[in-house]
Amino acid sequence: MNVIHFMRQNYTQLLDLSLEHLWLVGVSTVLAVLIGVPLGIVIAHRPSFNKPVLAGANIIQTIPSLALFGFLLPVPWLGARSDRLAILALTLYALLPIIRNTYTGIRGVDPAVVEAARGMGLTESQLLFQVELPLSVSVILSGIRVAVVISVGLATIAAAIGAGGLGEFIFRGLAMVDDRVILAGAIPAAILALTADIAVGFLERRLRPR
Repeated sequence: MNVIHFMRQNYTQLLDLSLEHLWLVGVSTVLAVLIGVPLGIVIAHRPSFNKPVLAGANIIQTIPSLALFGFLLPVPWLGARSDRLAILALTLYALLPIIRNTYTGIRGVDPAVVEAARGMGLTESQLLFQVELPLSVSVILSGIRVAVVISVGLATIAAAIGAGGLGEFIFRGLAMVDDRVILAGAIPAAILALTADIAVGFLERRLRPR
């Protein structure tokens, strides 16, 4: 009850931090999709790029989030704005599931369907947009779903470099040794992650080929 009372008392600040959190997650996810989906398509059609691209995305995943923020701080233009730095870091972390699922989805399209489409005279671009992507969209959305949930959690760490978000409450609570303040940041972040997971999961099921 103390947590609920604290959240009611600080409703305006909680709303502002939640919107900042959504901004960081939303922008980084869009950028990750714009980068990750084309990369997944490229490595699906050009297997020689498969290992270096996936290895690079895997290496990024192994770097602790605070360490990555620290590496990026001295970078000109980026380090001057903590929100830019946080968005770049979250984008890099979100790439792996999107690239991997796009690759898996494209490669998982039935070869007989692909050959039939080619036999009908479809060009490579028509084959991609009219056959491969529609048949693999649910797998790609599954990767985006994972990326969004990861980003919601990691965005709390962005408060450590002054990028805002619900992590502000978590770090403040840790400094004050106050469970109410920690939970005031952790509970809304968990709700955001669950909501995003359910929403993208619903879209994934609706777009699954029948």
